[in-house]
Amino acid sequence: MLKPLFAAALLLAPLAAPAAAEEVGEVTTAIKILGANHRIVVEAFDDPEVEGVSCWLSRARTGGIKGSLGIAEDTSDAAVSCQQTGPVRFRSELEDGEQVFSVRASLVFKHVQVVRFFDEARNTLVYLTYSDRVIEGSPKNSISAVVIRDWQAAPSTAPAGQ
Repeated sequence: MLKPLFAAALLLAPLAAPAAAEEVGEVTTAIKILGANHRIVVEAFDDPEVEGVSCWLSRARTGGIKGSLGIAEDTSDAAVSCQQTGPVRFRSELEDGEQVFSVRASLVFKHVQVVRFFDEARNTLVYLTYSDRVIEGSPKNSISAVVIRDWQAAPSTAPAGQ
């Protein structure tokens, strides 16, 4: 019994979510009497294939009773901003349109995702966020471009004694 499960896990491992996000903060956009408030969350994640690039994603989260139970469908509103945060190193060969982040936006059928393109002529990574759905996607989208530059370590700006 365990052998087939182990084999299935090995086959599905590459399909796992590419990057995990850390919630940075949130703001309430509408107060709900019952259940969680509607809000916008900001999450940070590092590109899993490009060392030295981090992204921040803001997205709408639906509140109310359905939102509290995890069965509400979030709107397709999202924005992404990516920055070079250190020396850039490619961990593997990049594929245009490769998914670098995905998060569920409804119980089953909808995801907000971030994909990456490499504009070789401009030495720039371009990140696109959009929502997809099994039946129909959303045209709402946002991009962020990261020009790859030589990285010079900046002197520490931390106060003395820290």
